[in-house]
Amino acid sequence: MKKFDAIIIGFGKGGKTLAGFLANKGQNVAVIEKSDKMYGGTCINVGCIPSKSLVNSVERLENKDISTYEEKKNYYKDSIQKKEKLITALRGKNYEMIATRETIAVYDGIGSFISNKIINVKDNSGNNFQIEGDKIFINTGSRAIVPDVKGLKESKYMLTSASIMELEKLPEKLIIIGAGYIGLEFASTYAQFGSEVTVIDSSATILPKEENEISDRVKKIMESKGIKFILGAKPEEVKDNENSVTLKIRNGNNDITEIEGCNILVAIGRIPDIESLNLEKAGIRTDENGAIIVNDKLETTAENIWAMGDVKGGLQFTYISLDDFRIIRDNVYGNGNRNLNDRDVIPYSMFISIPLSRVGLTEKEALKKGYNVKIGRLEAMAIPKGKIEGKSDGFLKVVIDAQTEKILGATLLCHNSHEMINIVALAMKTEQSYQIIRDMIFTHPTMSEALNDLFGNVK
Repeated sequence: MKKFDAIIIGFGKGGKTLAGFLANKGQNVAVIEKSDKMYGGTCINVGCIPSKSLVNSVERLENKDISTYEEKKNYYKDSIQKKEKLITALRGKNYEMIATRETIAVYDGIGSFISNKIINVKDNSGNNFQIEGDKIFINTGSRAIVPDVKGLKESKYMLTSASIMELEKLPEKLIIIGAGYIGLEFASTYAQFGSEVTVIDSSATILPKEENEISDRVKKIMESKGIKFILGAKPEEVKDNENSVTLKIRNGNNDITEIEGCNILVAIGRIPDIESLNLEKAGIRTDENGAIIVNDKLETTAENIWAMGDVKGGLQFTYISLDDFRIIRDNVYGNGNRNLNDRDVIPYSMFISIPLSRVGLTEKEALKKGYNVKIGRLEAMAIPKGKIEGKSDGFLKVVIDAQTEKILGATLLCHNSHEMINIVALAMKTEQSYQIIRDMIFTHPTMSEALNDLFGNVK
């Protein structure tokens, strides 16, 4: 049995970065990845990179003289091929950076625990062998949730957030189950490509984690782009037709409605991918959601085993997986300076036609925590750069601690918000007074200079 200093199960952001770090320290490392289409992890292959490639393509569509569905269909196919070329190159580069290292062995196959030291590898040819590791790191990510709806799993027209980006034919009519961040991103993208999009959710509102004034504005913007919402309705049954699919839904009044489409995208969330790991053999416990339980140093309930990335639950962002690596690096191989409690300022963005970005507390959350707050608001139509770009929808909101004058949180629904939010996050992380941004000298004309006015409106 071959023995390694470390075994990493999963080739995601955190795992690959850790493998490179350990190789630089002269350690022998095994990396196990069940799919040769997932080198580099979810973000590169089926997540943020391919989806943002499509967002980039659809933004370019605005400047093209394309109007018919046939023309849009051809442009979409070209966009999928462009996306595929991009991720193939990135996947290959990620593999090369790891597999060519003298002290790293990459195994294509499924890793499962025999004990807290020994991993069984079932390779893609069906052969089984065991390897031993002094330390083991789990980085297997997450997978899409498919609800138990009659006929849904069996439907040839059913898509997940991964498989939809392999679809070369633009759906003329796309049904999306789920009005959360993932569902709305795809709704926005495919509506802009030219699909007729209907979003269904059992909740009465979209984006339940956001304030009502934000979710209502997002809904209004998306409806202006032709996206239809059916809320407070549950999927009952899916039936495949010869060239289409029918979804039967039931609303709060118990009325049944049928909707026909070309495809159904399921986007109700993701769960940790632990199915093949045999965690119990190593004494690794999970919570009620199937996430691996870790302490603030990312140690599991088994000795010398750590978990990182989506598999441990919590926020599912590639930069969280990268920060997990930093915590492990500092605690396992460093001075123990980092832990999960340091992770107090985390910005995130939803890439719809007008990006939504947030960091920190909402007004409601701040009041619930007992803060006395001041609020700043700014309509996006007041930003000169937005008018120049023809993107003036949305509004900006910031929450300030009235006692300390520090920033508690911000929500930016505007053009380029995914860049602007990082400025606010940095000020929060360094515990600056909001006046720092209010009085900052920004270049002109830019979207960032709107932060002057936003923080200048605080009262």
